[in-house]
Amino acid sequence: MSYTVGQVAAFASVTVRTLHHYDEIGLLTPGERSHAGYRRYTEADLDRLQQILFYRELGFSLEEITAILDDPAVDPVTHLRRQHELLRGRIDRLRDMLAAVETAMEAKKMGISLTPGERFEVFGDFRPEEHEPEAERRWGDSDAYRESRRRTAAYGKADWLELKREGGAVVEGFAACLAEGVPATDARATALAERHREHISRWFYACGYDIHRGLADMYVADPRFAATYEAVAEGLAAYIRDAVHANADERGA
Repeated sequence: MSYTVGQVAAFASVTVRTLHHYDEIGLLTPGERSHAGYRRYTEADLDRLQQILFYRELGFSLEEITAILDDPAVDPVTHLRRQHELLRGRIDRLRDMLAAVETAMEAKKMGISLTPGERFEVFGDFRPEEHEPEAERRWGDSDAYRESRRRTAAYGKADWLELKREGGAVVEGFAACLAEGVPATDARATALAERHREHISRWFYACGYDIHRGLADMYVADPRFAATYEAVAEGLAAYIRDAVHANADERGA
């Protein structure tokens, strides 16, 4: 069975002009001609066209496709394997791009003014937007919440990197105390709790001791917050909570 150029164009969702061009450059020459001299495409031609369209979709030039398909050392099964591997790679890249775009959308909703690349550099696998609904539920009507949104909307990459460095140093300090068996009520631990409170006040909103207590309670009660700290050290979320409460008891009265 063979097909006219019009039929093949309809099958493959390409133009007749495209098929004529492929013929002119020797990429896809119809295997048969009608008695009147018209092009007729065979099943083998359709198979080759499918390969061409696959490689075109993957970004190969027509010259590259010609060289690939005319390589006598490569059989059809090898082509399919290669295309499968390339398509899987493209799917993975598109999935990553989709995640980046979704992250950027969420960042805009939260007022984080970073490009997707900058945002991943700053936050890594941590996704602040996952914590946003709980934070909004608890404090959405508060001045502190509105102040935090206002400040963070103006931060650039350098601000977020410094914020991350400063906050990370506090968390590392808590983890070191926990590993050394320092009680959460010890002066070292409560000093870190005070640094943590000051860090929040400096970068987000005025964090009083009562607010700080509430935050620390949420670090344990909310699984998403807890997981962030537990990934650093087992028991760290509860340790920070206890240190924050001890500090508030000591300084905040």
